[in-house]
Amino acid sequence: MSPGGSAAASTRGRVGELYFRMSHASPLKPEISGEYTARGEYHRQPSRDWDYYPTYQLKLAFVRRYLSALPGSTRVLDAGCGEGVLVEEFSGRLRMSGIDENYSSEGVRRGSITALPYDDRGFDRVLCLDVLEHLPYADQRRALAELRRVLTDEGELLVSVPNLAHLQSRVHFLILGRLIRTASELKHPGDRPIREYLMLAEGAGFELVERLGIFPTFPLVTHWIRQRPAERAWAHRLLTRLVPVPGWCFLNILRFRPRSGV
Repeated sequence: MSPGGSAAASTRGRVGELYFRMSHASPLKPEISGEYTARGEYHRQPSRDWDYYPTYQLKLAFVRRYLSALPGSTRVLDAGCGEGVLVEEFSGRLRMSGIDENYSSEGVRRGSITALPYDDRGFDRVLCLDVLEHLPYADQRRALAELRRVLTDEGELLVSVPNLAHLQSRVHFLILGRLIRTASELKHPGDRPIREYLMLAEGAGFELVERLGIFPTFPLVTHWIRQRPAERAWAHRLLTRLVPVPGWCFLNILRFRPRSGV
């Protein structure tokens, strides 16, 4: 073999070895912080004892239907995506991106929703699912401004957020003079009645297109369901189907479009 042929064979060998190593490499290990340090990847296999379990399942079912109806070319950002469950699930048919402050992996970029590392108007759809309530009040306005910045003028923002003034909380206020927080102040520092979230979104340049409610919290029945959330999910679904009054519901799903001229 000539010196040139030997060198070419050697180069091909090194390239082949590199390709083999890359194709057989283990996936990058996720980097976690915050609640994921203590709870692990709890969104992937949620505990059936989690009192939010049936609400979480109904929310996911709605979002999956929403994403499944989009054209394959749609650019979607899941902002505050946690472990990236939806990013992984839909990355094969949509142009999905995910970002989270406390999690990073092959499909999820680490970053803050209040300072998104993306270009202006770079996404056709943006998801912000169960995120805003985790932010301090001042950061909620900044987050919504960032979501508007990265969304095209013809795009949509899909938000899910717990409602501090759900039905059981209102009854509690009438009797004892205080609302029932949707979680501890440490976990949900930005807890608000749903009307305030709507006003914040309007101030950020959005207009409401659709509003849905999940789980109207009738007193006593709500407590009964939460004692065995997975086993009694049928009652949760029945209440949501029969009395889907968003203002009475624990969770609201909000679909926004940018206001023209903003």
